[in-house]
Amino acid sequence: MLAWGCLLLGSWAFAAEPTAALSFVVIKEDNGKPVRNAAVVLHPVNPRGKQGRGGFELKTDSDGKTHFEGVPYGKLRVQVLASGFQTFGEDYDIDSEAKEITVKLKRPQKQYSIYDDPQGTPKKDAPPEEKK
Repeated sequence: MLAWGCLLLGSWAFAAEPTAALSFVVIKEDNGKPVRNAAVVLHPVNPRGKQGRGGFELKTDSDGKTHFEGVPYGKLRVQVLASGFQTFGEDYDIDSEAKEITVKLKRPQKQYSIYDDPQGTPKKDAPPEEKK
């Protein structure tokens, strides 16, 4: 991970463009409480919208916060992963010296099956469940 981050920093550091300081706050959507130890993954995005090589992973603290400086202006793909939550992903335009990004993580939604009727009980023609 350190080598991966150095590769990203190295490729960003050679750019003679302005850079930004990014602050992230990751909270639970349902109650606004911070999500600690969430992985915030940053990927550069090229002008055609393709994710570039390299990237960097940050971890949130107990207040759900993390910070990164030296990000060049342009598109940046942000992914946030945390146990017990849906993965978040969005592209951001970095166009100022400082930017704060608040991410609201959602709990997983109920999964639906074509084999269940609306009440959630298996249909008569559903394949048998495997026994463990």
